[in-house]
Amino acid sequence: MRNGSLKLDAMSSFLVYFLLCLGAALMFFPVLWVVLSSFKGLEEIYRIPPTFFPKQWIFTNYTGALKQFPFLLYLWNSVFVTLTATALTLLINSMAAFALSKYHFPGRTVIFLVMLGTLMIPLQVIMLPVYLVIAKLGLANTLWGIIIPPAATPTGVFILRQYMLTISDELIDAAKIDGARDFRIYAQIILPLTTPALAVLTVFSIMWRWNDFLWPLIVINQEKYFTIQLALARFRGELVVDWHYVLAMTVMSILPITLVFAFLQRYLVQGIASTGLKG
Repeated sequence: MRNGSLKLDAMSSFLVYFLLCLGAALMFFPVLWVVLSSFKGLEEIYRIPPTFFPKQWIFTNYTGALKQFPFLLYLWNSVFVTLTATALTLLINSMAAFALSKYHFPGRTVIFLVMLGTLMIPLQVIMLPVYLVIAKLGLANTLWGIIIPPAATPTGVFILRQYMLTISDELIDAAKIDGARDFRIYAQIILPLTTPALAVLTVFSIMWRWNDFLWPLIVINQEKYFTIQLALARFRGELVVDWHYVLAMTVMSILPITLVFAFLQRYLVQGIASTGLKG
């Protein structure tokens, strides 16, 4: 009976791992196809039936795209927007989460619920008023016009607040007894203990800012301020699309996100799992 139970458990585990590997393969297949196609010539990309592996590996797709388009400028714009916006997001959201989790004042819960309620408002509803504000401030057609409007996010406040609620208030009381001010408590006690949640929000913010297309498309109309996503859209000509260049630049554009995820992945599960422990 025991041997039968062990065999059943082994078969169940094998089936689970098989399904997980199959799902991972299906999810990764489009990315692998893009990477392999970036080394193909234009004729081979259009060939029917298509080939999975390149018959001739063409590495000049990458150098050719760099020569034909100012990709390094687009890369710098995206890096500046992503890093600056992520830093502002972490600062603003962590301060708001600290106030909503560790300060007790009338209306705290109402403010938090109203903030979460803004998640139900789509960007298409507010993008015109936000753009008018940005234009009035003289930030239209600038990188700061992309960075500032989405700097504070209710999702980030929610993640950080829920994690900060798991931090004991006794630590804050002990710090106050020792004479620590509120900002020192926030900077030297709360933030170090909130590292996993900050890492989660960092990954989310980098993905949001790096892959954002609609808002930069509204704000920017000069090529020198284009981000990578806008530049990839401009690679498409009116009659001919240089897909070998587009695919090469697409691969280069997803490398930073992959590296960030690989570096911070150990914090993701811990941070996400801890956001719902207390309400």
